[in-house]
Amino acid sequence: MAENFFLDNTDLQFHFDHVDLAEVFRLREDDFTQKAKYPAAPADLKEALADARARLEEAGELAGEVIAPRATQVDRDNVHLAGGHVDYPHGTQENLAAIQAHNLCGVTLPRQYQGLNLPTTVYSMMTEMVSRGDASLQNLFGLQSIAETLYRFGSDEQRDRMLPRFANGEVDGAMALTEPEAGSDLQSVQTKATLDPATGKWFINGKKRFITNGRAKALLVLARTEEGTTDGRGLSMFLVESCPQLKISGIEDKLGLHGSPTCELTFENVPAELVGSRRMGLIRYVMSLMNGARLAIASQSVGIAEAAYRCAKEYAARRFQFGKSIDKIGAVNAMLVKMRTSLLAGRVLLYETSRVVDLRDAYEDRVRRGVAADDERSKAKEYGRLADVLTPMTKAFNTEMCNRVAYDGIQVHGGKGYMRDHLAERYYRDARITNIYEGTTQLQIVAAIAGVKKRSLVSRYEELAAMPYEGETAELAQAFNAARPKVDEAIAIVDQHNDNTLFFDQMAYSVVRMETIAFLGMLLVRDAHLAPERLVLAKEFAAEYLPEFEMNYQIVKNQVLPDPKILEM
Repeated sequence: MAENFFLDNTDLQFHFDHVDLAEVFRLREDDFTQKAKYPAAPADLKEALADARARLEEAGELAGEVIAPRATQVDRDNVHLAGGHVDYPHGTQENLAAIQAHNLCGVTLPRQYQGLNLPTTVYSMMTEMVSRGDASLQNLFGLQSIAETLYRFGSDEQRDRMLPRFANGEVDGAMALTEPEAGSDLQSVQTKATLDPATGKWFINGKKRFITNGRAKALLVLARTEEGTTDGRGLSMFLVESCPQLKISGIEDKLGLHGSPTCELTFENVPAELVGSRRMGLIRYVMSLMNGARLAIASQSVGIAEAAYRCAKEYAARRFQFGKSIDKIGAVNAMLVKMRTSLLAGRVLLYETSRVVDLRDAYEDRVRRGVAADDERSKAKEYGRLADVLTPMTKAFNTEMCNRVAYDGIQVHGGKGYMRDHLAERYYRDARITNIYEGTTQLQIVAAIAGVKKRSLVSRYEELAAMPYEGETAELAQAFNAARPKVDEAIAIVDQHNDNTLFFDQMAYSVVRMETIAFLGMLLVRDAHLAPERLVLAKEFAAEYLPEFEMNYQIVKNQVLPDPKILEM
């Protein structure tokens, strides 16, 4: 399976060529003045894009020719805990060494910290390709957001000391948030951080569970600092480096992602450093960290779905039944079409969101450095609002899509897909966690509904609607535009029941799903305008998803609620 996962994916290349990164690169490169200080920096946009493409080709080759061939053995070898130490599978160790050798450990970090200073959009593309090769490796490669969080909120001393070590691969990261008695409800975190007044040092005591890559050398830990508090306002964030007082007390025996350890950690007077300000741990820093994690899992989901779809398509083309290959059988062909449509749509949403996150981060960085003009401060807030709604929407859509594609991938294989000697089985197991960890789909709906109700996407809708569409593209644009008033109507209905929490929660999914379909449809119509060969995708998406949109609209309009009496039967 010697392939380059960038060069063999024309859809991924389309997005690299058409996602408008001009403003992102201009901001990240300080109007391309960094060349004077860093000879490797690009002199202009053309050079920046060429450098980014070269890095993507390099990552694509690594994913296709090095990572993917090892993935099955990694899955079977699994991680092991012995004497309080977690060992990666041999293949994972080799993969991490290859990533380090290719200088891909600090993709988005600024050059002053030895990073590549590449946009999040490019990093998302790398994450997708790594995940297509081995989804469990993404859980290690994708944790570069730990370093990003330190860059955004850490002290100058913390940045100078830690970030170069992240960039050169000396340290890896993990976020230690979840506890045995506080799963998604992070306000209930009880792990305690205590300040020693004599030394001015912090020490952490408590337990954390379900910690991805908990064996990491550097962890961001959410802990309670304020006595007498029971909610998020008493929580702060800390930087912890591995030490004897931090013990790995167990690892989870998981359904999938066997190359990535999920750990239980015990903190016994573990030395820690406060990151940022006290009491802002959950309110600001974890929210930022989780947004990065949501985008990473959305990327991982596209990668798994790409692998599952290709596996199913290739099998269907070579499997003959009733005198023909099964991809020529109507029911199987229809499944493959739906798999491909949902996958391509998820990729469109992923890179639209990645670009928004890039612009938010670039403008916020200028604000933080004190070099932002007034209009740039406004843009930081505007793109922040967009990112706040798009990130959970993207995570929800892509992870559900990934699970469906992996499920159908097994179905295409029939009984063989259930067997461990076929890749479809591993893709299905790896996919299952995506709509659970880093916030379940249900929690993504909770995160997205506020922005949907505020109509945060209206300005972007209007930009898309104003494009000069013609012919069938214009007809599709009109169809998706006609959906927008129904979203407004659904929001108005839900608003009438703000005092009924159960009603609000049960209707929120339908409202967010409606908004997602309408917005995604306009993105696909835009792409069809830019590249006419993509009209078939926009048409197929409309045929498949507009009926779902209408179903959700009718649920809200008619206030169709689940009847709890069924639980008594």
